[in-house]
Amino acid sequence: MQSVTKSILVKSLLLSFLLVGVVHLHAQKPQHTFELGDSAFLLDGKPFQMISGEIHYPRIPRQCWRSSIKAAKAMGLNTIGTYVFWNLHEPEKGKYDFSGDKDILEFVKIAQQEGMWVILRPSPYVCAEWEFGGYPYWLLNEEGLVVRSKEPKYLNAYRNYIKEVGKLLAPTQVNHGGNVLMVQLENEYGFYASDKEYLKINKEMFIEAGFDGLLYTCDPSYTMKNGHLPGMLPAVNGGDKPEAIKKIIRENHDGKGPFYIAEWYPAWYDVWGKPHHTVPPTKALNYLDSVLTAGISINMYMFQGGTTRGFMNGANFDRHIPYQPQITSYDYDSPLDEAGNPTEKFMQFRQLIARHLPAGQVLPDVPAKRPTIAIPSIVLDKATPIFNNLPVPVKNKYPQTFEKLNQAYGYVLYHTTLNHQKSGWFRINGLRDYAIVMVNGKRVGILDRRLAQDSIMLNIPSGKVQLDILVENLGRVNFGPFIMDNHKGITESAELNEKELTNWEMYSLPFETVDSRKIIDTKITDDSPVLRKGYFNLQNTGDTYLDMSQWGKGCVWINGHHLGKYWEIGPQQTLFVPAEWLIVGVNEIIVLELHKPNQNTIQGLEKPILDVVKK
Repeated sequence: MQSVTKSILVKSLLLSFLLVGVVHLHAQKPQHTFELGDSAFLLDGKPFQMISGEIHYPRIPRQCWRSSIKAAKAMGLNTIGTYVFWNLHEPEKGKYDFSGDKDILEFVKIAQQEGMWVILRPSPYVCAEWEFGGYPYWLLNEEGLVVRSKEPKYLNAYRNYIKEVGKLLAPTQVNHGGNVLMVQLENEYGFYASDKEYLKINKEMFIEAGFDGLLYTCDPSYTMKNGHLPGMLPAVNGGDKPEAIKKIIRENHDGKGPFYIAEWYPAWYDVWGKPHHTVPPTKALNYLDSVLTAGISINMYMFQGGTTRGFMNGANFDRHIPYQPQITSYDYDSPLDEAGNPTEKFMQFRQLIARHLPAGQVLPDVPAKRPTIAIPSIVLDKATPIFNNLPVPVKNKYPQTFEKLNQAYGYVLYHTTLNHQKSGWFRINGLRDYAIVMVNGKRVGILDRRLAQDSIMLNIPSGKVQLDILVENLGRVNFGPFIMDNHKGITESAELNEKELTNWEMYSLPFETVDSRKIIDTKITDDSPVLRKGYFNLQNTGDTYLDMSQWGKGCVWINGHHLGKYWEIGPQQTLFVPAEWLIVGVNEIIVLELHKPNQNTIQGLEKPILDVVKK
């Protein structure tokens, strides 16, 4: 009897364990389904219209992610779109970083906590007015590598990267219980080429990396046939005519939908030296109403642009336009401004979207505007020429590019000695992108790729003469057929009187960080570039905008945070400082100034200046 009781007890325990296991397995099953209907997306089997807005996590401080996503929900959005930036996460080959402001997984999780879906765009190429279109600079050092192609070195690097992204983000897909509805394959590939085999390889790599849910491609309508992979959902970038959008998608998707505008533009971005772009809310409103009324899903590019900090701005260039580097502010005239405040466009979009929501759905309250502060004049009373703390140089007969120096961004100082040379024309062949030319430590001219300036008349003193050229990477091209032609520095040669100059010393000045201790009180006796440092005391914090309109060209750090570049030519004359990067008490500010070494005061304004172009 005892053995029978024991047997029954063992069986009962086993049954209990099995039941617990079944319950656990059931809990792990996806809570939602997301599928393609013939004319609409189907969420849990019911028609679902995505009203999405793009937010790029590295363009917004991590502390502000939640408030930005809450604001998106308050405007009536139900989804957030974002790229994943390869050069951000693999800055050097094989070295991955998903921490801090790069923590894309946390960004996706916050969206889920706030009841928002996500559209993930992890393609290695992102465009996005971002340096090299998101590609890491070191790809340019791989001999024979060609991006967006079947070239083996590229595919190997691409595969390694997408696997790392997949480890992190594949579990967030809706078919695994997460909030990622769809994942984008490549990005506007039809602008670039039409190799369907390459797109098929992309798809296979995504699935191998764990992205086994819904995949889609996106292209403007006139390039869709090039960039679409048959069998996948095609999405349109741009366009506001509903019937035309539906027609092109049907033509590429077996006569069916659903219909999705992967990038719907409420405005546009800015480049240095050109006017600030804006689109009146009323104009954008009519277009938004037409596509929503037609039941088309959209991803608003951008909902909040934020700021392209550090050296991550991209540039445009092709046969028809000169080189155009993009500015630091990515305000984009978006519904949520650079700092995260609702604009008039936000309010009008919100009213319109509310009319398109299911009956009974009430939008959350509009978030309050973020507090701002004005900071009185700050004196940067300590200054040191940047040439006072040079690293060990690389020596070579010929000038080397940034890439050959294993340097991604920033500046390189090229130095050589002229022996009894005659005065004459100095030319840089293949300047990328901006050069300050100095003779015996004195600035004698500036060369600017934007303006097709590559030569200058040099007055050479007798005897031995020191020739220095400080070259800045203004941003690698992020779009178009010349994306592989993206080396920086002196990419070909430098010559005087049509004779090539040799025997160079090259000093890498990436300025990824700045050592405050090396900026001491040094008397400034010439016009060479300087680092300036100062301190200011705050009784309370708030957003502020540093007024750089009296400065020349350079970049700024606040409490160790790189705010990005400024340039007096505009249209941007201020640099945004989020309140989260300021502290009550003593704050440190450092400025790298290239043109005006004796300028030493800055103030913080309560409003940005984004629309002043100086000739």
